[in-house]
Amino acid sequence: MSHQFVQIESLAADAPCVHTQALDTLWFQVAGTICNIQCHHCFISCAPDNDKFGFMSYEDCVEHLEASQRLGVKEFYFTGGEPFANPAMCDILEHAMRLGPCTVLTNAMLLRDGVLDRLETIAKESAHKLELRVSLDGYTAEMNDAIRGEGTFDKALEGTRRLVELGFSPIMTMTRTWCGDDDKVLAGFVELLSAIGYANPRLKVLPLLKIGAEASRGGAYGEDSLITHEMMQEYDESRLLCKSARLVTDRGVWVCPILLDSTAARMGDTIEETIRDYPLRHRACHTCWQHGAICSNETTCTGGETCG
Repeated sequence: MSHQFVQIESLAADAPCVHTQALDTLWFQVAGTICNIQCHHCFISCAPDNDKFGFMSYEDCVEHLEASQRLGVKEFYFTGGEPFANPAMCDILEHAMRLGPCTVLTNAMLLRDGVLDRLETIAKESAHKLELRVSLDGYTAEMNDAIRGEGTFDKALEGTRRLVELGFSPIMTMTRTWCGDDDKVLAGFVELLSAIGYANPRLKVLPLLKIGAEASRGGAYGEDSLITHEMMQEYDESRLLCKSARLVTDRGVWVCPILLDSTAARMGDTIEETIRDYPLRHRACHTCWQHGAICSNETTCTGGETCG
């Protein structure tokens, strides 16, 4: 099934710009939009049959990694889709870990024995930190599977258990699809994860992004969600991912992982040519403006406060 590019929203005609002079972080859409599951809230509508963006090859990733070193990039993130659906993921990760700390965003459902062995070896042999961010959208099967699909809770929890068994401390990432008290939900996650041997788990709560599948499930952004020049006055631009990061794909370089469905967010073929200002003209930018760099590894403690 071939998905065509679509504009995810109308764009602001006169939008303030984020000023980019250097890159600290490089993201890889290493699995494209191909995923082993199809979540109802996915902001880029990833699915097993969504090949709008494809797997990145080992050779292409190495080329971008080498370019990143010339530009002073300090860390790397790998996302999709599901990164471990890409057969080259472990080879790509092994190369990247020679250059800097890496984070892989995963649903933990494809962590077979061979993959886990490679991850353990890569982490032990590198001087840099390897982080795994595991997506789980509920502390019960009923809560999670309503969003991520039947049977996904048990499989993701088993993958998480095996990561913990190997000594990893995965960042458990959930999107705020629930109504009510965050503390109750976080406490539920702590209890669940403690039961599989993960004491003092690292938890990250994400806001909903009202694009892609979520726009159909919960509603799209309204007319009042565009960023204005007034909103950026005295605003700390360093809170925004697009200030110091870019996303590479098999189809060029985008400004950030969130805006993959917008052709207007494509900035060029190489990361060198994308180090320039970018206008905050998409409605989804409002969520980042409100919450900060939501794509970072910053976690949420069980009391609801922010922690490193």
